[in-house]
Amino acid sequence: MQIYAPGCALMIYKPLLANKVNHFLSQEIGDMLQLLTCCRHAPNVEHGTQIINTCAGCDKRYRELYNGITTISLWEILADSKLFPFPDYKGNEMAIHDACPTRSEERVHHAVRKLLARMNINVIEPSATRTQSVCCGDSFYGTMPAEQVKEQMKKRSGQMPCDDVVVYCISCIKAMHIGGKKPRYLIDLLFAEDTIIGTFEPKQWHDELQEFIDRH
Repeated sequence: MQIYAPGCALMIYKPLLANKVNHFLSQEIGDMLQLLTCCRHAPNVEHGTQIINTCAGCDKRYRELYNGITTISLWEILADSKLFPFPDYKGNEMAIHDACPTRSEERVHHAVRKLLARMNINVIEPSATRTQSVCCGDSFYGTMPAEQVKEQMKKRSGQMPCDDVVVYCISCIKAMHIGGKKPRYLIDLLFAEDTIIGTFEPKQWHDELQEFIDRH
């Protein structure tokens, strides 16, 4: 059994976009249920369920915290899709920032880059990338003052070789924006939508996340 978990951040960011993903998965795989329970809570799904995710944190937590569950990222499914209508970005150059929870997951790195190639995006890799990637700065929230977190975000953003930066984590959108870059969220790219910044100050964003997590 497969089930789609859009993740708290995407449901805050663009719930309609999460619905578009779910609709496509239903076409690609078959009727697809959505799992809206936050990955920090027991998902209460059948033993043997595979959870399709768009959030790198969800991928890691479902995989490591709960027995009888496997995970696969949306990127891995779409990378080999014969149905998805990939937009053409005509060779635009974009840097890429790999999300912390995927640092050991080369399957994700490969799939993401295959998707970008299928959209005719010319990826310019930063020096620290894939398994050597470093945090966008957001994971420091709660361990240091917000202004120091923002300095870490600016430091990582400054390592990007292009102004446009592909990210596949919502919190990375905020970090790259704070660092003066133009974040391009991968699902937005796939569905030819603009990436919006929304709440980006670290405390306000984490308060918004926590409120959603508590409710789900």
